[in-house]
Amino acid sequence: MFQPDLLAGKRILITGGGTGLGKSMGRRFLELGAGLAICGRRAEVLEATAREHEKATGGVVTVHACDVRDADAVEAMVERLLEDGPLHALVNNAAGNFVARSEELSPRAIDAVVGIVLRGSVSCTLACGRRWLAAGQPGTVLSIVTTYAWTGSAYVLPSAMAKAGVLAMTRSLAVEWGARGIRLNAIAPGPFPTQGAWERLVPRPDLARRFETRNPLGRVGEHRELADLAAFLLADGSAFVNGEVVTIDGGEWLKGAGQFNFLGDMLSEEDWQALKPKRSG
Repeated sequence: MFQPDLLAGKRILITGGGTGLGKSMGRRFLELGAGLAICGRRAEVLEATAREHEKATGGVVTVHACDVRDADAVEAMVERLLEDGPLHALVNNAAGNFVARSEELSPRAIDAVVGIVLRGSVSCTLACGRRWLAAGQPGTVLSIVTTYAWTGSAYVLPSAMAKAGVLAMTRSLAVEWGARGIRLNAIAPGPFPTQGAWERLVPRPDLARRFETRNPLGRVGEHRELADLAAFLLADGSAFVNGEVVTIDGGEWLKGAGQFNFLGDMLSEEDWQALKPKRSG
C-alpha cells in the first residue's frame, strides 16, 4: 500500500532519531523517498545511524547534535537545518522514562523526563511552526505520545504528565494553526521494545513477558508497523487528518488502562531499590 515515492520531496526532522523508534521511522521515511534530518544529544550515535541509513537506502541524512531541553539550542538547530533547504515535517520522538514510586521522585528526576518530552516537544514545534507561519509554508507535526497520556499511569508519573502535555499541545495547535496550513497529529504506541528503554521499564523477564503479551493480540508491536503509520500520517493522502491521536497497541489500553499499574503487585522492595536512578557526579 506504500508506494516508493510516498514521501518524495519531503524533508523530515526526527528528534531522538539516532536510536529506537526514531531510527526505525527514519529508515522507513528514506525508503519512501523523503530527505531526513535527525537530532539528539550524542553526535557519534547520530553519525553512525546516518551512515547506516544512507548505505541501506541511498538517501540523504543530515545530523544535528542538539539537546531539545535547551530552547536556544533548538532555535539554532532549526536555523542551521533551514540553510540546506525547506523543512516539511517534524516528528517529536525524543523521550525519557523510568519506573519509580512517585513519592521517591526527586525534582531532578522529574525535570529530566518533563524537560525532554514536554519542553523539548514544545520548543521544536514552536521553532518549526513560527518559521512555517512566517513563510506561509504548510507543515506537519507528528508527536509520539502514549496511551496513558489520557488515562495516566502509576509509577511513570513524569512521563504521564509530560505526554499528556504533548497531547494537549497537539490538539490545541491543530485548531489554532490548521487554517494556516499546519496540521498536528500524534501516535500512541503500546509495547514496542527498544534497546535500553526496555531494561529500565521492565527489568525482569517475567515482567517483560507480561508487559509484552497482556494486549489482546498477545505480542509486541513491530517497529515497521509504527513506522508505516507515521509515514501515512505525514503523507499527502492523510491531509484531512488533524488533531488526532492514533493508538497502535494491539488493543492494550482497551483491556486495562495504565501500562505500568501492574508493577505494584509484582515488584519487591529489592526490585524497587534496584530501579532507583543512579546518581551522577
